[in-house]
Amino acid sequence: MKRIRKMPTQREIIEQLRRGKVSLPPLSFRFLEGQPEAGGNRRLDALIEASWGKSTARFAIECKSISTPKAFQDGLNRLRSLPLPKDYRPMLIMPFLSELQLQELEREGISGIDLCGNGVVVVPGMFSVFRSGETNRFSTSAPIKNIYRKNSSMVGRVFLVRPGYNTVQDICVEINRRNMLVNRWDKRPMSLSTVSKSLKTLEEDLIVERKGIIRLLQPDKLLEKLGENYVPPKIKERVRLKVSQGSGTIRELLVKQSQELSLPLVAAGASSVAQFAVMQRGDLLSVYCPRLEMLLERLSGSQSDRFPNLELVETEDETVYFDARQEGDFWWASPVQVYLELMAGDKRDREIAEQVKSSLLMDLGLVQQ
Repeated sequence: MKRIRKMPTQREIIEQLRRGKVSLPPLSFRFLEGQPEAGGNRRLDALIEASWGKSTARFAIECKSISTPKAFQDGLNRLRSLPLPKDYRPMLIMPFLSELQLQELEREGISGIDLCGNGVVVVPGMFSVFRSGETNRFSTSAPIKNIYRKNSSMVGRVFLVRPGYNTVQDICVEINRRNMLVNRWDKRPMSLSTVSKSLKTLEEDLIVERKGIIRLLQPDKLLEKLGENYVPPKIKERVRLKVSQGSGTIRELLVKQSQELSLPLVAAGASSVAQFAVMQRGDLLSVYCPRLEMLLERLSGSQSDRFPNLELVETEDETVYFDARQEGDFWWASPVQVYLELMAGDKRDREIAEQVKSSLLMDLGLVQQ
């Protein structure tokens, strides 16, 4: 297995070019100049020459030291806008370039190479090289390992409640206001620094942008990231009961106990589907609760796996309570939680998840009715 290395600095990448340590067989590269002027008080990072046999071509380099979608897009935009020296072609260098990024560079007529052995270098009438498939050998520089999972995912989720905010403080306040376990239980509020770190990754992934306001750019991509990284809540206990009441009366009973015990209760995503999509809910009402023993002492019913009509799931996972939607005095799971639970299910569940997604985006005003 190839060793994972620390992300190099821009100076270190240029030094590798200078020392001839960067290659893309059968091409070889020769360093020509560092920091050449590009006009208008702007500079390129380097000039190099690429050779294949007797054929040579010269390139003006834009170098990025991190491998994020934002860094890639910034590099692409800069190479599009900078005036290049005569007879030089544009080239982007990053620690890692994915196959999709290489394909985009090829469409744009811009060459690109990375430090892992991937690249595309095209000089019409002279040579063309496209090489991909080498894995990323550099560790990520993201301050939070995975912002699309567990509690930090609430930073992304809050943009699917409201797509624009004036400040980071506004985002933090909104997250804590919608976190039922902060407002009605003993969980600590999310800190401003956690929001800020998560927001940085959302920006680097081109999912949100900061231009005046902080706004959501790609809701589809955000939902895709949340779905790919979704982990079901950590469950401490699960109890199924046969309660001799109709489903409406069961909800009333749960509301009464929730209020008397000051105990947060939220219907699970599977039981909340009918709130956001056309689907008949089954007889079993599944409910999340942070402390089950308190509730079980007051409920009259027999534990049964045969024809149960109430399932109580003990979990303190804050995401399942986040942005719960109130109907009367009863709380249903948020549309995002419903979507994520369905996407983790079978083919039929995933089809229904698309209905929930459409409803969610329509409520945000991000799709036309």
